[in-house]
Parts: sequence; C-alpha cells; structure tokens
Amino acid sequence: MKLKGKVKFVNKNKSSFFPTLRKRVDAYFIENNIPKTANATMVVKSAVLLGGYILPFVLLLVLQPAVWLSMLLWLLMGLCLAGIGMSVMHDANHGAYSTNGTVNYLMGHSLNLVGGSAFNWKLQHNILHHTYTNVVEMDEDIQDRLVLRFSPHTNVRYYHRLQWVYAFVFYGLLTLYWVVAKDFVQYALFKKNGVNANSDAANRVVLLKMVVLKVVYFFTMLVAPTWLLGIPFLEVLAGFLLMHFVAGIILTVVFQLAHTVEGTSHPRPSAGGTIENDWAIHQLNTTVNFSRSNKWLSWYVGGLNFQIEHHLFPRVCHVHYPAIADIVRETAAEYNIPYMENKTFGQALRSHIATLHRFGRLPDINEAIA
Repeated sequence: MKLKGKVKFVNKNKSSFFPTLRKRVDAYFIENNIPKTANATMVVKSAVLLGGYILPFVLLLVLQPAVWLSMLLWLLMGLCLAGIGMSVMHDANHGAYSTNGTVNYLMGHSLNLVGGSAFNWKLQHNILHHTYTNVVEMDEDIQDRLVLRFSPHTNVRYYHRLQWVYAFVFYGLLTLYWVVAKDFVQYALFKKNGVNANSDAANRVVLLKMVVLKVVYFFTMLVAPTWLLGIPFLEVLAGFLLMHFVAGIILTVVFQLAHTVEGTSHPRPSAGGTIENDWAIHQLNTTVNFSRSNKWLSWYVGGLNFQIEHHLFPRVCHVHYPAIADIVRETAAEYNIPYMENKTFGQALRSHIATLHRFGRLPDINEAIA
C-alpha cells in the first residue's frame, strides 16, 4: 500500500456535479427542518440491536439453557453483532450519529464492545476505503484476502477459479480474524505506511487500550462463563464461533454487494499518482446500491444498501438515505453519470457471485485495462 495522500483525484472535466448535488441535498434538510444526524428511529434501532446482543448473553449466563437453545441465543447475538456493525458503530464513527462528539465516540466504541478497534476501523474505512474506493493499492476493504481475489489487477491463482464457491466460508471468518489478529496487523501496518500519523506516545496508548479491551472481551465471552459459572467450555466456544461465523458472513456479503459486483470499475492511478476523475463521480463508478425498496433490509443493514448516498454523504445518518436517494439519482442523470443499482438482494448476490467467478479466471484484454 502506498502512503496516504500519494494518490489524488483530478477533476479534468471541471464537473460541477458534486457542488450541485451537495446544494440540493443541503436544501432538502433545510426545507424540511430536519438534522442530518440520528432521529428517534435510529435511537430505537440502536437500543434494539445493542439489547439483542447483550440480553441473550445475560440469559446464557443466568439461565444456562439447553444446548440447542443456547446456540439459538448465540445465533441471535451474531445477527445483532452484524447489525451493530452496520447500523450503530458505522454511523457513529463517521460522525453521523449525533452533533455531539461524545455521543459519536461512545456509540462508535460499540465496535469495541463486540471485540474490534474503533481506532483502526476509522483508518481503514473512513480514510482508505471512502477516499480510494476500489483502488486496489489503497482500499483496504477490497484488497485480496488469502485465497480470495477482489480485483482484476492482481495475480490470478489456480484456486481462484473456485472462489465463487468457497468465498462464503471465508466470509464467515471475518469478525473472528478481526477480534483475534486483524487489529494488531493493521496497527503495525498503518504505523509503517504512514496512514496512522499519531506520535509514538499516542500510539502506545492506542495499543495498550486495544490489548486491555481485547483481554476484557475474551475474558467476558470465553473465560468467565466457564470459570465463574461452570458452563462447559466447548459449549461456550461453539456458540462463540457460531456467533462470529454468522456475523462475518452477513457483514462481508452486505459490503461486497456494493463494490464487488458487475458494473463497478477498479481504476488505477497513473505513474504520477493521479486518477483523472472527479472524486464524487468516482464514487458512483465504483459503488452499486441494492434493494432500495426493501424497508426491512434497509433497517437492518443500516442503509448500506444505499451505498452511493453513503459514499457521497458519509456524515449524513443512514436513516435519511431513502429520502435523498432520488435527489442523487436525478442529479446524476442530469450529468449523464451512471447510477447503478440492483433491484433486489438476490439480484445483487448473483451479481457478486458472477464477479467472483470472473475474477477467478484470467481476464481478457478489456478487463485487464479497466
């Protein structure tokens, strides 16, 4: 990965698309006299998802139910863990939950509650992914992982031809890897490549905080139930792994349906480190919405099915995305900019599988230069 700031977008055509769009979106909030941050719906959602993660665990400890019921409670925790990631900490760490920085800080650290590091996530997601979407050298969120290939610009291995089959097993390992090792790997990486510009003293505090919170997390989830309450360790471990497998699949699939699907581009910077495109237009070229009309899905995934709106306005709470989506789509049409979307979740999933299949084989000459 190159140093942060080495790649720049050059608006060679001097497009006024984004300034126009921003004025129209701002006007929507002013005319309707509503804030861009969370509303009552968002607060209720946060309470439901956080409660759905914490209360089942309390029941596991207090009631110690039969194994089958215990697994169902762990499953519910996995569903809510993913929901917290998509719908609560995501907005808060973008500064979109509240105008109060303390509220954003506390809600953003719900990520730490489920074993991750809010500090690393902001560097990976807010800076690298949102600035350099689908630029493989820079975007940590779409870089190849172990046996998975997400870019047409990286080497194809023989085993990639079957990645469209086995990918979902590896997706299930995402959050487990995250809480065990990823945060420490990223801590070292971001220090080395300059993405983390903190002083050494500040980073020592970050690392200490990370270690302490993970010790507390693993003690609470794995050690305390057995050591203090006598619940069989293998039962606890099985539930813990089930929770993370469910959360991992959901989080990874939802994210990939926005960027690793048919129609998205994967531009590469020039030798001088420039991408000749307006940043906002780049976001529409690399991002796809899905299932915009599905209110239940939109509620659960935190508006991540409105990824175009999220990438253009990350500091707007996701509860407002359905209202501003038509503004974005109509403005894009005025400027002849494609506004890509898959109408249903199934259509988006099929598109993702087709893309995995395509990236699993050698590209033709057109794909190689895309």
